[in-house]
Amino acid sequence: MSGPGDGYRLVSYRGQDGPQAGVLVDGRVLAAAELLADTDLDASSVMALLGRWPEAHAALAAATAPPPPGGTPLAAVERLAPILYPRAIYCAGANYWDHLEEMDGAVDRDERAAEPWFFLKTSEHSIVADGATVAIPPKITQLDWEAELGVVIGAPAREVPAAAAAGVIAGYTIVNDLSARDLMKREDRPPAMAYDWIGQKCFDGAAPMGPWLTPAAYVDDVHDLDVRLWVNDVIKQESNTGELIHDVYEQIEWLSGRLTLLPGDVIATGSPAGVGMPRGEFLAPGDVTRIEIESCGTLTTSYA
Repeated sequence: MSGPGDGYRLVSYRGQDGPQAGVLVDGRVLAAAELLADTDLDASSVMALLGRWPEAHAALAAATAPPPPGGTPLAAVERLAPILYPRAIYCAGANYWDHLEEMDGAVDRDERAAEPWFFLKTSEHSIVADGATVAIPPKITQLDWEAELGVVIGAPAREVPAAAAAGVIAGYTIVNDLSARDLMKREDRPPAMAYDWIGQKCFDGAAPMGPWLTPAAYVDDVHDLDVRLWVNDVIKQESNTGELIHDVYEQIEWLSGRLTLLPGDVIATGSPAGVGMPRGEFLAPGDVTRIEIESCGTLTTSYA
């Protein structure tokens, strides 16, 4: 949880008039619109704040240091997914060395693919908040977990070199890239078209996200963050973002070389070793996953 020494966090929560942007500081949620009432910033949503991120972050940092009085205890607000909703969720595939090793056996870490590889995940259709219950679709019998660091874009980005990529990042969150392993391939299609990226990756609740957005200013080293996932309090994934094959900045360089990344876009940067498929373990009704990523909080999801 955020505290006086590590800045604020951005949340979305349900207010009297619908979803609102909130600022979590010292265990309390304050309305962003109230904190920024004396500015010309649109603080009606986290997406709006991301649209003018450098100014918004500077104003929020100033407004929360020291933490102002008032607000509502975090446990007393109905939190939503932090970003409602990204225009796109770009997901990096096979992007942790330890995950590649568990899927394919021994690999030569001195040799890597020249470029990262991505697929798209649906946004509003799939995103659910911390604490949500995901109903496992009847067609899915092999639902797998994937703990991922989510990178949130904070400025339009086109042809951004890796060396400058930190400048377009607003912050970080947690994404659980839920995957239907039994729907990965279609036997009725030719081999070149056999992989079903909609069926296995895009369904209601397929992208739990949260619990909040941590501004990049409060993350010392994005490439040295511990990543852990538990299923029913049994640890399954335990790694570090230092295991990324293509790091966060390289991913931004590649994506921005193909299209313009926009404020609020999310990049799910890949999942480390410990997913269920290699061991034949999958999620079932009644299970609970908990993901912790250093500096980013805890994302908990139940399944029914």
